[in-house]
Amino acid sequence: MKALAASLFIKIAVAIIILCAGWKLAKFLRDMIVTVLGRKNIDAMLISFIGNVAYIGMLLCAIVAALGQLGVQTSSIIAMIGAAGLAIGLSLQSSLSNFAAGMMIIFFRPFKVGDFIEAAGVSGTVEGIQIFSTQLSSVDNKAIIVPNSSITGGNIINYSAKGERRLDLKFGISYDDDIRKVKQILQELIEKDSRILQEPEPIIAVSELADYSVNIVVRPWVRTDDYWDVYWSLTEAVKLRFDAEGISIPFPQRNIYVHQVA
Repeated sequence: MKALAASLFIKIAVAIIILCAGWKLAKFLRDMIVTVLGRKNIDAMLISFIGNVAYIGMLLCAIVAALGQLGVQTSSIIAMIGAAGLAIGLSLQSSLSNFAAGMMIIFFRPFKVGDFIEAAGVSGTVEGIQIFSTQLSSVDNKAIIVPNSSITGGNIINYSAKGERRLDLKFGISYDDDIRKVKQILQELIEKDSRILQEPEPIIAVSELADYSVNIVVRPWVRTDDYWDVYWSLTEAVKLRFDAEGISIPFPQRNIYVHQVA
């Protein structure tokens, strides 16, 4: 009888040790995850969620191990946990897909908070990367909530990833205008704007002999932050200079000739 009691006491003591060690290990794992992810500027809500999931998972493993030490058949418990997990997974399939996509965004970092992106058919500035969705702010200050799986399931265009961007402008002139003069004017306007980079070298070239105009492309490089300011100001400067120099910008027109029959 004493041997049985001593054996039971030892089993209980070992089970308690397993629980305490599992609890300590679960806390250590949670704190480590929070520390590592915190250094990557990840959303605090997502860090807390991942840390708690890891904590609960480790604690469940410790409880199952402790019960096994006490002689409890844990195979049925593990089967119940697995069945419950499968049922929850099937019912939350779309949510889990968004969660997995959110993890991919966090670890592969195709964009970060503050970047202007185009994804899932919408575009805007990234304001937050949440557990199941990403929040964007459109150019007219609308809040756009996009499921993470919709973002990772298609193409992502990150306009802020590079420090420099190229302007693609096209101006049409009349067939009667002097192409060399027009190219010289465009070169002067580019050199006058200090925001336009000299390297890579800007391109000014005739791109098309269209039905109503000779089209000239202008492709200077600017810093990403200056893109739209230079785009608008350069377009306006070209129009004003063309007007001052008497260079016409043709528009589609149709000439009608009336032939009278006597």
